[in-house]
Amino acid sequence: MPPLAGDQLIATILKHDNKTTSYKIALLRALNDLVLSYPGLAQYNQSVAVPLVRLAELWVAYYWPFMDEQQPIYQGARAQRGASQRHDVSFRPALTHLRAEWQRALLLVPEAADGFFLLTEMRTPRRRATYPASLVRAYNQAIAAIATAIKMPIRYAGPAQWSIFPLPTQLQQLPPATLALPGSLPTDMCVLITASLWQAFHRLSLYVEALCIHEWSLFTEGVAQVSTDATTRGAIYTLLTARPDNRRPLTWERNQIDILLQEHVVFTCPWTQKLLTQPQHYDLDHLVPLSLYPINELWNLLPVDREFNQRTKRDRVPSAQRLASAVPHFTSAYANYLAAPVLNQAIRADAALRFTGLQNTMDFPGQLAQHTASFITDIATSRYATRF
Repeated sequence: MPPLAGDQLIATILKHDNKTTSYKIALLRALNDLVLSYPGLAQYNQSVAVPLVRLAELWVAYYWPFMDEQQPIYQGARAQRGASQRHDVSFRPALTHLRAEWQRALLLVPEAADGFFLLTEMRTPRRRATYPASLVRAYNQAIAAIATAIKMPIRYAGPAQWSIFPLPTQLQQLPPATLALPGSLPTDMCVLITASLWQAFHRLSLYVEALCIHEWSLFTEGVAQVSTDATTRGAIYTLLTARPDNRRPLTWERNQIDILLQEHVVFTCPWTQKLLTQPQHYDLDHLVPLSLYPINELWNLLPVDREFNQRTKRDRVPSAQRLASAVPHFTSAYANYLAAPVLNQAIRADAALRFTGLQNTMDFPGQLAQHTASFITDIATSRYATRF
């Protein structure tokens, strides 16, 4: 029997594989999200090494709403072992502890999307450094526990063990032709995703996400719960699709840009071409809106005309023509960032987390602007985003 195509593999795992927990659904959703996060890798048509810790970061966000200590939402059967009952998912203690540490550190009203916000904070070293050591330690412990749990669906996805995904291996031990996600370390334990499967995720991203969330909602509705008030498929769907607003005010970034403006550095709004010279006259815009994908990396944050941002752009992405016109202004803004030592270090570090192929040359701002424009285009296309 010939091997199944990538789209058939995805559908088979989601619809027909035996599931005692939501692990397999979460695995496919995380892989799909990573393909969306790095759309440029699809052009190479090669196998991609995905570190388990990158999958684990996304699992923090997915499982976060289910880890309320007072009102847990179980993700599988809780087997009885002697006098004690086992956890539904092995990492529940670690992730529940992380959620409690987060609440103690921020003292904000809990939101279902806080896990997504947390992972964007922890992915950026300068943001991670602003949090208490106890929170960072709890985060690392949760990531380690989840990375161990992820090996189970990797092993058992498909008709037989290791039939879809191979045994996770250190990146440095994989074939030289293997692509790696930006920022991966040689010692990272990785699962190898074949080129055909990566292409299938890239081609069907929106549909895979919708099917994952649908199947996850149905699965959780069928799990025995202590309380059923918040575990209908509709309630679970709402939790699984929650996305963060910008809970962090981007004070550091605004302060750095204000300093540049006070030093008579001029920014140009990429959407209106209006010159921005005063700290009080701009918004710090997410080029890729938070509603599409939460990214607080510096390349995604540019000063823009406040009125246009609030009245016209909002949570939309530019048309192809408007984006092409904006690229030179992206380049100019990135050059301004690079002229400030602190921002220079930050934008280079953030770009390295997201893009491959950037060269450390005089043309770095232009390269980054082109990568950003391509990223916006890929995100908008895969998400059928509304344009302005």
